[in-house]
Amino acid sequence: MADPHIVSLGCRLNIAESETIRALLAGRDTVVVNSCAVTNSAVAETRAAIRRARRDRPAAEIVVTGCAAQIDPASFAAMPEVDRVIGNAEKLSSHAWNASAPVVVGDIMQVRDTAPHLASAFAAHARAFVEVQNGCDHRCTFCAIPYGRGNSRSVPAGGVIDRIAALVDAGYREVVLTGVDLTSYGPDLPGAPTLGMLVERILAHVPNLERLRLSSLDSVEIDDRLFALIAHEPRILPHVHLSFQAGDDMILKRMKRRHSRAQAVALVARLKAARPDIAIGADLIAGFPTEDAAMFANTLALIDECDIVHAHIFPYSPREGTPAARMPQVAPDVRKARAAELRAAAATRKAAWLRTLVGSEQDVLVERPGDRGHAGNFAEVRFPAPVSPLPPVRAEPVEARVPGARASTSSARTEWVGEVARLLITATDGLTLHAAILPRQGEVSPKATEGADVPSSRSPRRLLSHLPPAANQPAPSLQKAIA
Repeated sequence: MADPHIVSLGCRLNIAESETIRALLAGRDTVVVNSCAVTNSAVAETRAAIRRARRDRPAAEIVVTGCAAQIDPASFAAMPEVDRVIGNAEKLSSHAWNASAPVVVGDIMQVRDTAPHLASAFAAHARAFVEVQNGCDHRCTFCAIPYGRGNSRSVPAGGVIDRIAALVDAGYREVVLTGVDLTSYGPDLPGAPTLGMLVERILAHVPNLERLRLSSLDSVEIDDRLFALIAHEPRILPHVHLSFQAGDDMILKRMKRRHSRAQAVALVARLKAARPDIAIGADLIAGFPTEDAAMFANTLALIDECDIVHAHIFPYSPREGTPAARMPQVAPDVRKARAAELRAAAATRKAAWLRTLVGSEQDVLVERPGDRGHAGNFAEVRFPAPVSPLPPVRAEPVEARVPGARASTSSARTEWVGEVARLLITATDGLTLHAAILPRQGEVSPKATEGADVPSSRSPRRLLSHLPPAANQPAPSLQKAIA
C-alpha cells in the first residue's frame, strides 16, 4: 500500500502539523493538501495542488485541510478532485481521519486548547518544528488567518519541553518554535507565562538542544526577557523574522498594527547593537489600500534602515470579509510593480550582506540532498557533498541519527543530512554562499580555499561561538537610530 503524500503550503506551523498527519495516515494511499489562506494566490496554489495531486495519484484519496479549507470548506468540497475536507482543529485527530463524513469542519473559534504534536520525524526537513501556540487574538485589517486558526491558545511548557527533549534524543540538532502569533504565547495558561519564560525553560531543561530557532515574531511583543535571550543566548540562532508588514505609520495604523515605524527601527538597532551578527528578516506588504507613492517610499526605505536581508514580500491581496478589502484599493499593476521594487531592494541588500560573510566560518545544518544547508543566520550555503564522515562540531560523539537519514552505499551524502558541518565561506553568487568543509584539527585546509583571501582555519569549536564583543558596531544605517 502506498504511503500518504502530504503537500504542505504556507507557514512553518503547517509543516509541523503535516508531520503529525503523516504519522496518523501511515500506510494509507492518501494525498493531503494542507492549505494556506494568507493571500488569494495561496488559495489558488491550493487548488492547483489539488488538481495536480489527482493527476499524479488518480487512485488515491484526496483530502484538503488547513486554513483555506477551514475558511471555505464548501468550495473545496465542490471540487471534483476532492474526496474529503477536514478542518484545522480536526486534522490532528485520528477520529476525523477515520470518519466517513465528506466534510469534517468544526467552529474553530470554539477551540480553546492545543498540544505539541507527536511527529517524531520530519520527512523533508533536517530540522524539527514544534508548535507552541496556535490562533490569533489580533485582527489586522488585511488578515483572514484568525478565521482559519481561531483564537490564540498556548501549549503548556511541560508538553513543549517533553516534545523537544524527545526530538533531540532522536538526533535533531535544530528545533524551530512555531505558532500563528508566536509572541502572544502564554496569557491563557496558569501564571500567564511569556514566550521568553518558555524559551528559558526549554534551554534549562533540554541542555543537549544545540540550536533553537524562533519563527516569525511580532516586534511589539518582544519584551525585555525575550530580547535578552535573542541578544545574548548562544543556543538561540542569530536570526529573527519580524512581522513588520509596512514602513509607513499611516499604513500601519490602517492595517491595525500595534507598532510604529520608529519602534521597528529602534528594535532592530538594539538587536544589532547587542548582537552584531544577527540577521533580520521581515514580512512586507506592497500596495496596501490607500498607499500612495510617499507611503510606499517609507516601506522601501525600511529595508536599508533595518538591514532586512531575509525579506518576504507580498503584493497586497484583498481577502473577502476583511476590513481592508472595503478600503480604496491600489491598482493591481501598481501593487505588482511595488512588490517587484521591494524585492529588488531586498535582493541588493541581501547580496551585500552575503559578501560580508565570505571568509567567515559558519556552522551549517546539512539538508537534503546533502550538499546544501543553512547557517545559524539562515543564509543558504552550498558545498561539495561529503564523501566521508564530517569533522565533528560537537565536543562529544553523536550516536543518534535524524530519523529518515540513512547511509548511502556510495558516499556520506545522505548519511550526514541533519548533522552540523563547520564550513569556510569561500564565495557568494549574491543569492547563496559557497563553502568548503573545514578539516579536523591538524589536517590540511581544503584545496578550494587555496589563494583565497580568507583567515586561517581554526580548530573546530562548539556550535555557535560566543557573542561578538560589545565594542563591535552596528551597520552604519543603524547608527542614528541607536543614538
